Amino acid sequence: MDGTMIDNMMVHHRAWQKTLAGIGLELTLEEVKEKIHGINEEILKRIFGDRFTPEERRRISAEKEAAYRQIFLPELKLLPGLSGFLDELKSADIPMAIGTAAPRENVNFVMENLDLRSYFTGVFDAQSVSRGKPDPEIFEIAAASMGLAPNECLIFEDSVTGAEAAKRAGARSIIVTTTHEVSEFKHFDNIQQFIQDFMGLELENIL
Repeated sequence: MDGTMIDNMMVHHRAWQKTLAGIGLELTLEEVKEKIHGINEEILKRIFGDRFTPEERRRISAEKEAAYRQIFLPELKLLPGLSGFLDELKSADIPMAIGTAAPRENVNFVMENLDLRSYFTGVFDAQSVSRGKPDPEIFEIAAASMGLAPNECLIFEDSVTGAEAAKRAGARSIIVTTTHEVSEFKHFDNIQQFIQDFMGLELENIL
């Protein structure tokens, strides 16, 4: 969802930069972009080890996400062309599901403010899995909600870790270049194409 359906990754990066500075870690936006990916509490554990208790990691994560939602609400919208593309998929009876590393509060924030739930058979978030991307678990359960195996699905992703999760799931992927450069995906052989947004994306050309 993040970076794939909505262009919000820089908002996340700024929120992380501010949150980490508040607990003693100064990073540039480029460093945040490189190092901060996955489930929030896993990120904090990976960076700080046992400095924070699980309860403290949950609190830091919640504070960061609350700030993100407040910042992003006035500009919340789907990527260009995605609204029409979702309508086209729905009209063609093609099942859709969401598998995201975002916390549930942020998923609900997007789903409810943009009225998107009717498009998807399942919406799965960080609380739906025990292992975050690049583990393929999130895509495996999303595929199962549609009655499909992952290798029967086409996954839209924006991140290198997400692309790796799609590869491990055995699925083809389309990369939306809102967050990373095409050159960062050179070692993947399961990427079908790269797109900047959904404008002009033809259903018949991707299935």
